[in-house]
Formats: sequence, C-alpha cells, structure tokens
Amino acid sequence: MTKTREDPRIDWQTLQRLRDAFLRGTAGDHDYWGSDRDLAHYDATFAQRIGWKWDFVLEDLKRRGWTPPRGELIDHGCGSGIAARAYLDQFGTQEITRVRFVDRSALAMAFAARRAAERFPGLNVVAGAADTTAPETETVSAVVLISHLLTELDPIDSERLVTRLRTAAAVIWVEPGTYEASLALIAVREKLRDIFQPVAPCTHALRCGILAEGNEAHWCHHFARPPGGVFTDPFWGRFANLIGIDLRSLPLSYLVLDRRPPPSPDDGVVRVLGRPRINKADLRVLACNAEGVTEHSIFKRDDPETFRAAKKDRFASLQRWTRSEDRIHEARPWPEQPE
Repeated sequence: MTKTREDPRIDWQTLQRLRDAFLRGTAGDHDYWGSDRDLAHYDATFAQRIGWKWDFVLEDLKRRGWTPPRGELIDHGCGSGIAARAYLDQFGTQEITRVRFVDRSALAMAFAARRAAERFPGLNVVAGAADTTAPETETVSAVVLISHLLTELDPIDSERLVTRLRTAAAVIWVEPGTYEASLALIAVREKLRDIFQPVAPCTHALRCGILAEGNEAHWCHHFARPPGGVFTDPFWGRFANLIGIDLRSLPLSYLVLDRRPPPSPDDGVVRVLGRPRINKADLRVLACNAEGVTEHSIFKRDDPETFRAAKKDRFASLQRWTRSEDRIHEARPWPEQPE
C-alpha cells in the first residue's frame, strides 16, 4: 500500500466523529457515512491502516504458497473497499471474474466500486445490494473478504453470515487484535472446519489450541508493521497527534479458510502469537502448532540472532524451530527469505 500524502481538505472533525463511533461500539447502529467526503477522508487515513493489516495477511499467504481460486471476489461490508484493493494489489486480477462490493450503505458500495475501477481499469466491478448479513454468493466460486465487521453484527446476523459463508470457495477475515475478536474468529473457524481447511494463521486443521484448558488468558493475535516512510511523513504525524493513535501499533486477528488443502508447512514450523516477552537471558514465546498452544524459552546464548531480531521488533510470525525436547536451539523465519 502507498501512504497518502497530506490533503489540506481532510476534515479532522469528521475523522474524530468516525473514530468515536468505532470506539463506542455504535458504528453498527446506523449508516455512519454521510457523504462521499466522509468516505474519502476515511479512505485516506483509517482505511490505510486497515490496508497495512491486509498487507500483512496477504503477504503471509503469498509466502506460504497460497494462490487465489478463480472466480468472483466479494468484499463484504466493504466500507471504502480497501480490502479488495489490497487483495488485487497483492494477487493481481488474472483469476478474478468479477469484484463485487457489498455493504448496507449504498454510498459505500458506490465509492468502493469507483475506486477499484479507477485503480484497475477493465476489471468487472459491481456494487451489490445493501445487505448487512450475507455475502450473497450461491455457488462455490467466490473468495469472500471480511474486514473489521464483528463489532457491527449482532449474534443473529453473525450466525447468518457464517451460514452463508459455507457457499464460498475461500474466506479471508481480518479483525482488530482484541481478545474478543480473536475468540469470535476462533468460533467461526470451529463452525466451518467441517468443510474448510484452515490456512492461516493456523499451521494445522485440528481444534484450535487456544480452546484447550489452561489457555483461557491467551488469544490469537499478531502485529502488522506500517510502511517505513510513515514515521517521517508530516501527514501521518499530524494524524497521530490529532486523532490520538499510536502509528506503531497495528494489532490484528485474522482467519483464512479454503476448500482446497493448504500448502503443508515443514516440520518444526510454529505460529508465534503476539510478541515475545524479552528477558535478560531469554525470550518467552507463545507458539501454536498441531501440538497445541504452549509457551517456550529461546535462550540468548543458544540463538543470539533471534534475540537481536526480537529486540528490534523483527520477530517473524511464522518460524521453523530446531529443537531437542523442550529446548529451542534455533528459530528462523519460515519460509526462508532470500538474502
């Protein structure tokens, strides 16, 4: 994603109003888009941060060797359409027969469709009917994108959405990295595990290890990283100061499901949850694999390279561990990246 340059027409009061609605949990009570200008201001700021989370997820999928199935792409609860644009930026348009934007807001659907058509000329782009409960796909041919929607759905609407997702070819769902959002996505995973293969962040298709007794305090969350230039860009500095946001903090929870078997990770591959706890002599790491969710130590004397990476906040989310019994001798990002 490219960062947005400062626009003197940005309405900071509009941004604060939108943020207040999200923080109060009232964003789902009514259509909060009052105009195209609202959507444009949102798209230039908050949506970019959500886009960075999508970049994290989609780049993770690409590293794992996941490829999009051919068919329709549906951005459900699209807002300004940032999820679909991030997906198309990452995977291209070759396997896309049509992009459909679905939202309860006609303004949002029209805005998202227009922005996608501008960025990807010639792409078949449509705005679906306003619908708060379903991605509206009847055949197994659609990749459904869902982004930051859980707080806007009541239990009945959530259940309807999950039921309708059973007709999708694949689902990519990104939410804030909160305890509640994580458990909600885990519940979706368990409900759909009979027909879908978990692709990410999972390294296995067994029951989620977070649900095991003793793991009640843990949740499945991760941290995306903004583009490097954001921290020296005056626009983003002003945004952070006026809105009260820490630009460095991009926690997310996500779930990727596919009817096709996913690329199998190598032996010893684990998914790190959250960030490691850095002590003087070791890192305490919460990791997930088919054995469950467990905490481990990576000692500085055994793997100084990984220790240094953690201190620089460059601790990979997906790693291969070389270990003997409970002792980790080496942790390296997986798949290994070329030098």
